[in-house]
Amino acid sequence: MSRISSTGRRHPQSLPRYHSSQHGLFLWDNTGGPAVVDLAAIRDVIAELESDPKKINPLVPVDVVIDHSVRVDVAKCADALKQNMDLEFSRNKERFSFFKWASSAFNNMLVLPPGSGILHQVNLEYLSRVVFKADGVLYPDSVVGTDSHTTMINSLGVAGWGVGGIEAMAAMLGQPMSMVLPGVVGFKLTGKLQDGVTTTDLALTLTQMLRKHGVVGKFIEFHGEGVGSIPLPARATIANMTPEYGATMGFFPVDQVALDYLRLIGRSDETVSMIEAYLRANNMFVDCNEPQTGPVYSSDLELDLTTVEPSVAGPKRPHDRVPLKEMKSDWHACLGNEVGFKGYAVPKEQHNKIVKFDFHGQPAEITHGSVVLAAVCSSTNSSNPSVMIGAGLVAKKACELGLEVKPWVKTSLAPGSLVVTKYLEHSGLQEYLNHQGFHLVGYGCTTCIGNSGDLDKSLSDAIVDNGNTMHTKYFSLQCVCTHGLYYLVRCCCCCCVVGQP
Repeated sequence: MSRISSTGRRHPQSLPRYHSSQHGLFLWDNTGGPAVVDLAAIRDVIAELESDPKKINPLVPVDVVIDHSVRVDVAKCADALKQNMDLEFSRNKERFSFFKWASSAFNNMLVLPPGSGILHQVNLEYLSRVVFKADGVLYPDSVVGTDSHTTMINSLGVAGWGVGGIEAMAAMLGQPMSMVLPGVVGFKLTGKLQDGVTTTDLALTLTQMLRKHGVVGKFIEFHGEGVGSIPLPARATIANMTPEYGATMGFFPVDQVALDYLRLIGRSDETVSMIEAYLRANNMFVDCNEPQTGPVYSSDLELDLTTVEPSVAGPKRPHDRVPLKEMKSDWHACLGNEVGFKGYAVPKEQHNKIVKFDFHGQPAEITHGSVVLAAVCSSTNSSNPSVMIGAGLVAKKACELGLEVKPWVKTSLAPGSLVVTKYLEHSGLQEYLNHQGFHLVGYGCTTCIGNSGDLDKSLSDAIVDNGNTMHTKYFSLQCVCTHGLYYLVRCCCCCCVVGQP
């Protein structure tokens, strides 16, 4: 049995909830909502036929996570979270009421309310089981979800990927899912990342390599002794970016690192022992430190982790990796290049153009490359404590050096779960993030999916009045703005100004 997720699944006692279920399909609120509406409509038809509508229920466990509706309308203040959630509830009152009704009306359905976190991270930290136990029978966990980044759970040895709403609806009603048997690319990792190199650097390197290799419709299985040196949250970053490198899955088999993570997130020793025993008995447990014999892949790739270097990606595609040391030259080249994935065709004489404007009574100025939006967000980043702690340490160092973010830059912090807030507060780093304007704005996808809210009007006017009407994307995340250049920079997504002459 597989779970269906619209950003959803099983739920622990400690997480806020509308209703508890056992296992299921993963539904994200935007695409999962129509599927739940269809289910309710079927009940109406059954009632008209004078039969019992309560017989209509999902046949596999369904979890619905509401994470795509929160916007960063309010930022840079202590009560930004409350204000944004109040606005979210006022805009979505009817929709949220429907989901609340569904959580108690249907069997086999769990609804995680707004403010619970991003579905992929909640799935990893709370909902995933790795091995199911039902009626005395054990079987592997699997999930399909109505979000392309459902693949994040591949990091924990769970087979799962994103599907469309119609496929999710069919699965919800017990229909099998069919697919062409995919090719499997074996990606061998050796060595260990050097100090100062992050998982994001590794993920961007892998994305570049896999895009070049061609992996659309294929499964990727990471193996080799280098996998053992990669912590589970780092694996989650790599698996989360599976859609960016074009594959269906980016899979890490269960090993000791995965078992240690399960204990870390509160799974009992009894549960972890059961998982290990089942996987070992079925030859599904891997020891990365031992030579792997047997698997024959459709094709093979290999990467020495010691060769990975600090990188960024952009300005438009995740596989356009740029070594950090080349960032400045890449930026200047992109300004003047022909319009395309790596160009904006800004005449050379316009490269140093400066625009002055009044920002609430104080003089301000921007030029090509000025950062106007900086967001620490997304399940890709916020599920990785090393990246989030790194962001906090950067903020701390900036405070100690007397550095401050320009007041017109819109800053925000949107973690993927409440766990992030707890360790940032416990470590004392949240106060430094707050000082730099990165106050907590919500637990959801926010800027990552384009819900960054508006820039200050004075800043927007300064950009638009000087000819910038460019609409841009960062990756496929549809961050649509009236300013134009995105680079992924380790722990945040930065949007820079690119004016049009």
